[in-house]
Amino acid sequence: MLQEFTMFYYILKRIGLMIPTLFGVMLITFTVTQFVPGGPVERLVAQIEGHGRGGGEVGAVTSSMYRGDSGLDHEKVAKLKELYGFDKPPLERFLGMMKDYLFFDFGSSYYYHTSVAQLVISRMPVSMSLGFWSFFIVYGVCIPLGIAKAVRDGSRFDVLSSTAILIGYAIPGFVLAIALIVLFGGGSFWSVFPLRGLVSDNWSQLGLIGKVTDYLWHMVLPITASAVGSLAVMTMLTKNSFLEEIRKQYVLTARAKGLSEQQVLYKHVFRNAIIPIITGFPGYFIAAFFTGSLLIETIFSLDGMGLLAYQSVLNRDYPVVLGTLYFFTIVGLISRLLSDLSYLFVDPRISFESVE
Repeated sequence: MLQEFTMFYYILKRIGLMIPTLFGVMLITFTVTQFVPGGPVERLVAQIEGHGRGGGEVGAVTSSMYRGDSGLDHEKVAKLKELYGFDKPPLERFLGMMKDYLFFDFGSSYYYHTSVAQLVISRMPVSMSLGFWSFFIVYGVCIPLGIAKAVRDGSRFDVLSSTAILIGYAIPGFVLAIALIVLFGGGSFWSVFPLRGLVSDNWSQLGLIGKVTDYLWHMVLPITASAVGSLAVMTMLTKNSFLEEIRKQYVLTARAKGLSEQQVLYKHVFRNAIIPIITGFPGYFIAAFFTGSLLIETIFSLDGMGLLAYQSVLNRDYPVVLGTLYFFTIVGLISRLLSDLSYLFVDPRISFESVE
């Protein structure tokens, strides 16, 4: 009973700390947006005067913002500011924004002219596809590989596998993506995999097996490019964690009692060595599902969250920038809490009293 109350108190305490953290992140970002030149009003003024190009370069818009007041009368400029809500003081706008965000009302995009929530939902399948398969491959490959390397520490297998994964880690994801396109995307050698989108244009006309195959075929190159870099970190973490446990005294005792290497490894070493890996599971899982990779999405023409965030900043689409920041900050804070809780649940030697 006491343990349950302590856990409940710990969770409430962490949630209480999340509130000022979230408020601070939003306040800093909102303040920065007030000083960035070439805002939505200036962009619209530039377009009305013929200088804008509907999402062209920010530099052209910024240079024309001062000509906007000379070309349009102050009454029209004031109406434009009222249209975007910039006629109110910054503090009033910030407090009103945070009030709407409490109910997850993120408003509408200045650039796409649609609800921010609908815009994010429409881009989420791409990021979730990249995140899910990257997560599955990283954990599915790295844990068995790390265990095998720990058991065969110093062997030829260990050296060759370490060399391979470190080479993969050293290659930036976007460079690997370009190399994959050149080799297997019809760039200069073989045209094996498609390059654009999650599915083909005739996807709706395919049968169930055809749809699944087509989707997986489109995912091969972007998933390979995004997952390879993470393999080295997780593999070496797994190896080092198991090596540290294998060298401890209780392993020698278990072997002296006549237990087989399989029993020692999976009944004693595994449950202790897996703790550092499992504790990062919730955070990596959530981050993989809700974040995007700008370079991977751009190279493979995938409209995901990474590309959306970049375009929103470029186009000064503040509702999208601030709305997605609010949502993903909450997701990040919750994932950190889940990671800490998983550590406490996995390792019985740690109590909630010791982390207060």
